[in-house]
Amino acid sequence: MVRERGRSDAGMTTAEYAVGTLGACALAAGLYKVVTSATVTGALTDLLERALHAT
Repeated sequence: MVRERGRSDAGMTTAEYAVGTLGACALAAGLYKVVTSATVTGALTDLLERALHAT
């Protein structure tokens, strides 16, 4: 068999997709923890209540 010279490996391999997916899931889990924390939830609730009761 003759291999093509100058062949480019332009795509990601399965292992790279797996690592990228794990990284994205870890980031999403961290953001979910921050957004659902009591501090952020309280701040968003206060902001929404002030916006709804503004005259």
